[in-house]
Amino acid sequence: MKRLKPIEKIILFQLVLLVCLCLSGLRVGAQETDTIIPIDNPKRFLRKIDITEVTHNGLNLWQDKFSGHWAGFDFGFNMLLNPDYSAYQSEFMENDVFRSNSAYVNVFQQSIGLQKNRNAIGLVTGLGLHLQSYRLDDNTTIVKGSDGVITPEFLYFNENQKSKLALESLTLPLLLEFQIPINHFDNRIFISAGVMGSFRLSSHTKIKYKDEKKEKLKVVDDFSMHRFKYSLMLRTGYRWFKVFASYDLVPLFKTEKGPELTPFTFGITLLAF
Repeated sequence: MKRLKPIEKIILFQLVLLVCLCLSGLRVGAQETDTIIPIDNPKRFLRKIDITEVTHNGLNLWQDKFSGHWAGFDFGFNMLLNPDYSAYQSEFMENDVFRSNSAYVNVFQQSIGLQKNRNAIGLVTGLGLHLQSYRLDDNTTIVKGSDGVITPEFLYFNENQKSKLALESLTLPLLLEFQIPINHFDNRIFISAGVMGSFRLSSHTKIKYKDEKKEKLKVVDDFSMHRFKYSLMLRTGYRWFKVFASYDLVPLFKTEKGPELTPFTFGITLLAF
């Protein structure tokens, strides 16, 4: 039998040692792989995971409650559409649109989600106060006769007269709102449409003029206008930019008590609550 040289013995010893180390590593790896630590309560373990850190708020669509867009302060302009003055000789209710203003103070909002696991569609309702004015011709106002019919009255005090018709109403909307998530749901485009009921609290005409000092001629009356009315409303926006429009389904004056006029308001949301 051939004897191994010293250098061959060293190489053989190293090969045997390497094989032993490999077999030992495989045995330890197998033991580590097979080791399973049971979790007593999986739900409690999952609650400790902050999903927003993993998704960067990307799953808010499934977590947050639906929140609509109504509460805030709106400012707009008033128009009178579809005029019919067939029973009159002049269009005395023709108003200056950009000096005929509306202010909506929407102080209460209730949002109702319509989806079980999402928050992009829902109903929006609430309460608000609507302050509305129509700027008329400077020398023209309206009066209500004993029969309830509205007629124009022309007054001339000086060249600096200002005449308007003003209304104050409570509003109650019912809107269906759709929201489109943008930028991982951090922002949303919204579109809401529906009806808005109004209850007129008071109304008056006012003429301002100067006779040695500034004077006001104010007349409080219902002027044969409807106590209750309802309108179609559309609201839309993205982030800080929000606009709205409303179209009355009830004429300004009662039937055959004044010219046929349909109020229309459009504007912008200045402040959202």
